[in-house]
Amino acid sequence: MYRDLEHRLAQHIREFLRSSYGVDLEKIVIEQPRVELGEYAMPLAFELAKKLRKAPRKIAEEIVSDIGSIDGFAKLEVAGAGYINARVDRTALAVALAKHDKPAVESSSGKVLVEHSSINPNKAAHIGHLRNAILGDTFVRLLQFAGRTVDVQNYIDNTGVQVADVVVGFLHLDKKSRAQIEELAGKPRFDYYCWDLYAKVSQWYEQSAENKKVRLQTLHEIEEGRNETAAVAELISTAVLRRHLETMDRLDIEYDFLPRESEILHLHFWDAAFEKLKEAGVLSFETEGKNKGCWVMRRAGTSGVARAPSPAGNEAETGAISSTVDQDPERVSEEDQKVIVRSNGTVGYVGKDIAFHMWKFGLLGRDFGYRKFYSYPNGHQCWISAEHGEPEHPHFGDVERTYNVIDARQSEAQNAEIEALRGLGHGEYADKLTHFSYEMVALTPRCAAELGYELSEDDKGRAYIEVSGRRGFGVKADDLLDALIAAAKQEVNSRHPELAESERQKISEQIAIGALRYFML
Repeated sequence: MYRDLEHRLAQHIREFLRSSYGVDLEKIVIEQPRVELGEYAMPLAFELAKKLRKAPRKIAEEIVSDIGSIDGFAKLEVAGAGYINARVDRTALAVALAKHDKPAVESSSGKVLVEHSSINPNKAAHIGHLRNAILGDTFVRLLQFAGRTVDVQNYIDNTGVQVADVVVGFLHLDKKSRAQIEELAGKPRFDYYCWDLYAKVSQWYEQSAENKKVRLQTLHEIEEGRNETAAVAELISTAVLRRHLETMDRLDIEYDFLPRESEILHLHFWDAAFEKLKEAGVLSFETEGKNKGCWVMRRAGTSGVARAPSPAGNEAETGAISSTVDQDPERVSEEDQKVIVRSNGTVGYVGKDIAFHMWKFGLLGRDFGYRKFYSYPNGHQCWISAEHGEPEHPHFGDVERTYNVIDARQSEAQNAEIEALRGLGHGEYADKLTHFSYEMVALTPRCAAELGYELSEDDKGRAYIEVSGRRGFGVKADDLLDALIAAAKQEVNSRHPELAESERQKISEQIAIGALRYFML
């Protein structure tokens, strides 16, 4: 729509200059000024000054006075020494946008998968998660508007370190039983309780090396599954996940499928991927150095893959099947290696992600079980992965292209997953895996201080401070939404006291959510 307006403006200006001044400008330069000055700014009068032997402002005034109306624009104005600013007719634009006229394009036969949000289910969602979800949801809407069929997926890391940390907090710091945790999980904002506990656990780890060992043991038990620790992790992560969906539902953000890491492990997605990666020489087993006992792959951009035979004992520990791997003459330095399977047999998130991406493109030969998990007010159903699912379910995966909405800090991990697909001989799919990268949200020291956080002298001198769940440092998503709605409600109440309370509340929510979505883009 805006491109059409820009093209129309340039074409009208070009025709006017040709008929009024006999001047033919091949290109009309159009810039974006500050919003209060209009939507478009044109410095063309400066370019014409020498040819017409007039002052730029005089030329700009003549053009604005004589050009007449332009469809889609409210008016043209002269600014400064000779700029011409164009203001869009916003009423007409709003009416046109409200029609929801889709472009005349044919939908591709291939299905697109967009993975976004992917919040660790261990605590409340924060402002950084909101940016991811809003970017992802906006991209999904653009693809759908263009006629694409889109699967919206929210990857749930319910077996990772972050969930393990909260489990440690409940079992070892709070000393709570599963029944007590279940009672807490039924409360409205259980995710807030987990937020505070997660920060306490991080401090507890710093007290001794023995405390950190508890994390590794807990993580191992969660990945193994079918034990009390794994049951507690399932209880906590499911309750927090449901809260995340409720939070995003406030923004009208919906998902089709929630694939979980627990099923990637227990349905042996990783085992199948692990064998394929070893057979292709993508992974190697380290017998010395700081990565001794680990399965590693070379980092993207380095050459050579280290290949060494694995002892049978380690293969049994990781669930691998014996395979013959030749020694590569060119060893990859430890700095160029990415650990996929740790020496204690636990699988890093990149390894599980590789298996997941193989499933996305239909390359794994395995599938999830599916069960219904969350129903939206409009009737849309969100499904979740399961070991034993319902017999009738939608078909997910096996897509033509996939986009991962993940912040720029995860670029290395995303590149590793792309390189793994190439190493497996699936370069065509590697080219169809796109990292939708964006910069993270941060707080200014002033904002952090206003929120009541204690800042060190170093923090006070920084331009911004990263949101950190481990420090309990950040703005919770629901708190931000509540504050924005309250601020909008105050304004709506003062301007429209004649409206019913329910109508004022609805308008306040629309304003707050619209403002937040716009700001996050």
